[in-house]
Amino acid sequence: MPLDHSIRKVLVLGAGPIVIGQACEFDYSGTQACKSLKEEGCEVILLNSNPATIMTDPNIADSVYIEPINSEVIEKIIIKEKPDSLLPTMGGQTALNYARLVSKQGILKKYGVKLIGLKFQTIEKAENRELFKNEMQKIGVQVPLSFCVKTWDEALSAAKKIGFPSVIRCSYTLGGQGGGIAYDLRSFEQICKEGFSFSKELLIEESLIGWKEFELEVMRDRLGNCIVVCGIENVDPMGIHTGDSITVAPIQTLTDKEYQIMRKNAFKVIEAIGMTSGGCNVQFAVNPLNGKMVCIEVNPRVSRSSALASKATGFPIAKIAAKIALGYHLNELKNELTTTPFPSSFEPVIDYVVTKIPFFNFDKFPEANQQLTTYMKSIGEVMSIGRTFKESLNKAISSLCDISGYDFPREKHEIRKELKIPHPKRLGLIYKALQNEISVNEIHLLTGYDRWFLMQILELVQEEKVISKMQLGVISFEQMYRWKQMGFSDKSLAVLLKCEEKQVFEKRYELKVLPTYKRVDTCSAEFPNDTAYMYSTYEEECECNPSLKKKILVIGSGPNRIGQGIEFDYCCVHAVNAIKDLGYESIILNCNPETVSTDYDIAERLYLEPITLEHVLEVISKEKPNGVIIQFGGQTSLNIGKHLYQRGIELLGTPFVSIDLTEDRRKFRLFAQEFGINQPKNAAFTSSSEALQLAKEIGFPLILRPSYVIGGNSIQIIQNQIELEKYLEEEPLEDIGPILMEEFLEDAIEVDVDAICDGKDVFVCGIVEHIEKTGIHSGDSMSFLSPYSLTKEMQKEISRQTIKIGLSLRVVGLFNVQFAIYKDRLLVIEVNPRASRTVPLLSKTTGLPLIQIATKCILGLSLKDQKMGLEAVPKFLALKIPVFPFARLHIENIKLGPQMKSTGEVLCVGKTFDELFMKAKLYVSENRKLFRDGIEKDIPFSEEVPELKVYPINNLSLV
Repeated sequence: MPLDHSIRKVLVLGAGPIVIGQACEFDYSGTQACKSLKEEGCEVILLNSNPATIMTDPNIADSVYIEPINSEVIEKIIIKEKPDSLLPTMGGQTALNYARLVSKQGILKKYGVKLIGLKFQTIEKAENRELFKNEMQKIGVQVPLSFCVKTWDEALSAAKKIGFPSVIRCSYTLGGQGGGIAYDLRSFEQICKEGFSFSKELLIEESLIGWKEFELEVMRDRLGNCIVVCGIENVDPMGIHTGDSITVAPIQTLTDKEYQIMRKNAFKVIEAIGMTSGGCNVQFAVNPLNGKMVCIEVNPRVSRSSALASKATGFPIAKIAAKIALGYHLNELKNELTTTPFPSSFEPVIDYVVTKIPFFNFDKFPEANQQLTTYMKSIGEVMSIGRTFKESLNKAISSLCDISGYDFPREKHEIRKELKIPHPKRLGLIYKALQNEISVNEIHLLTGYDRWFLMQILELVQEEKVISKMQLGVISFEQMYRWKQMGFSDKSLAVLLKCEEKQVFEKRYELKVLPTYKRVDTCSAEFPNDTAYMYSTYEEECECNPSLKKKILVIGSGPNRIGQGIEFDYCCVHAVNAIKDLGYESIILNCNPETVSTDYDIAERLYLEPITLEHVLEVISKEKPNGVIIQFGGQTSLNIGKHLYQRGIELLGTPFVSIDLTEDRRKFRLFAQEFGINQPKNAAFTSSSEALQLAKEIGFPLILRPSYVIGGNSIQIIQNQIELEKYLEEEPLEDIGPILMEEFLEDAIEVDVDAICDGKDVFVCGIVEHIEKTGIHSGDSMSFLSPYSLTKEMQKEISRQTIKIGLSLRVVGLFNVQFAIYKDRLLVIEVNPRASRTVPLLSKTTGLPLIQIATKCILGLSLKDQKMGLEAVPKFLALKIPVFPFARLHIENIKLGPQMKSTGEVLCVGKTFDELFMKAKLYVSENRKLFRDGIEKDIPFSEEVPELKVYPINNLSLV
């Protein structure tokens, strides 16, 4: 049992759906915390509304509630489960705010539940801007000049004292929501108006735009022991939300004296707010002109940066924070990454550089304002590790799956003009400026980037000029080695050398310029370690030491983005568990620091590397796995599979020929015709002339579906000839392969089916019925995870067609079929030869580990061997509701279509459909800004409003 023996049953609050500002990192921290509590003998109760998470799996907590997160539900769970403690520090701002609310409402006191991980007063002192400012003044830590206001008149008075630009911040909000930078009275009024809609109190603060920004991840126990787990420097200056900033660790541009002052101040800050049992994120700003240091804010919980710091150092912040919440002291907890145990009170030391670059999805929202400010807009991030900043930066750039789509200006005056405006492509624009010989000093003045970072980028630009003048055939070992040490990928070298990537790869092998692998160990190799958390670099000593065991490599999904989110990380983690169960060594390759899959203790071998052909091939070359699994990492891993197949790599599961057959629209159309599978009237084209001719035959409206896409990328509904001609002008037809032109089925019912095939038998995992009609992307549609209106005969026909497709395609593993029911005809829209985003949800409703079953099929165990029947039976009813970033991005009147726009989802569970509808309305009424316009009228009406009941999914059953 834990040190504090009064803590026996803990209610953990999750973060809810994936939204901008609160993403996969809280699945990672919540999962780690639940495991940590159970290790100490605690019974764990979990509340989270996000069904796509690992933490809501029934084995993570003793009782898992996938219910709306609000005070009413929390009280009902407390009455039912009788926990003695509530842990709110692992679920982001959502959990913190509801912990505060149930404390203020007296619910915790009424039922004898105590807060652990922090005190109520700590939340108030950290989150209430005025209280925080007062506490900082008491301890002599400088803060920006600011005024707390509660009315428009007070705000106006503060603006007159501070002047413009000024920064507006809300209390108790997520990712800077409701705040912003005002450059004049008009924008000030607009931001304040929005801010007051989120918070009763605003902070009007002097602008520190251009100052350097830093974060310290700090932990403190009840004895007052404090450590800095990791210092993080924002490459982007103040004025840009840290979630949207490029960041590096360790801190690069502070002197040791400055760092020690910051460290000391961070310890004073967390002591002042009363944090005695957990982790905090403390943010500072430093004036680059005179070194003045101020504290911006503190997050008294595990944060987005905590996940990054954990992955950067190997120090399991959430796990240790959970144990400290139980009463342990830092010196009593051991560091698990080293062979020689030493206490967690030992501050991690790293001998490499970590770079994080945010991932933006503005391609989905071209109407959104892309200017970056103090409220967050990115949806995901990538992380890379290198021995130098240059290497780490180049690897991070490689990790971004697609950085195209921005036409940089060519004229110097245009470049200078755009450099002043912070936006997602600013790093690329800085490269462009340096290539055009705009000086480092001028770029510094325009952007606020520290000169040290700009000098590092300048060295890369200068090296690019040298490379571009070279011929591949005459490159020496020394030259290639130098370029690889600087982080240049084979692909980028191929562009500079004007040759093919494969030629660079072959030349590198000819010269024997090969990567080595280093281990992440928290101690800069001061102590021996056997951790299998690796990154590549180019040095003499390799610490990889691969085993001779049978092993399987799983390729992850990369950065979180719309269309490819946390669901695919869920799949990768479960695949790893199945691989272990069958006695194989598991290897995972991924570059997303937010995820459970990149936790050091999930797979036996973790490679934190870009998901590119080069890096995948190098890991395969080093590890020599018995096979590679690509069907759980979404479209990213599937697209890599094509190149691996061409290189002769053993791909496990569905044959690549079948994958290509489903992804290539023209080939799939021919397959459907051959096997008598009905589709809407359609035809494939590769040229504009073909498209214009086919449109005459099919007629308008029609829908265009490119090959090899996820999340509906580039799919469009075309209403007339003019729209078609515009599409053909804008889309690079030669790059996106055959496009399917299809009759648009207005008012059809759309159905999703997930199934597992072992090559001989098919197991239907579930039939998902969409509420919205065809034309809305399945990820954006409210959906029943068991049919609501379909007849038994139609359900049987859907299952029959699914089985036929799986066997005809020789699928091994998971696949997904999308059907449309149009005028009582069942038509196939498409087949995805991989895990889909609905599999984690169906795993919850059926109680079956579907990914593990599929993985075991891939590794040779049949469905019959696993005692699986023909189809799964849902244990309970469920309704999925997607959430959207429209309010966050200030977009109005959005019309949904075939391109996915939702960032996540919530799940309503119950024993009757009326219960689902009641919970759906509860979600929408309490979180209106997360949902699309008009959703209320699309939730089916029920005359009877049932009592709100909450169910743990571990033992919920319709029987």
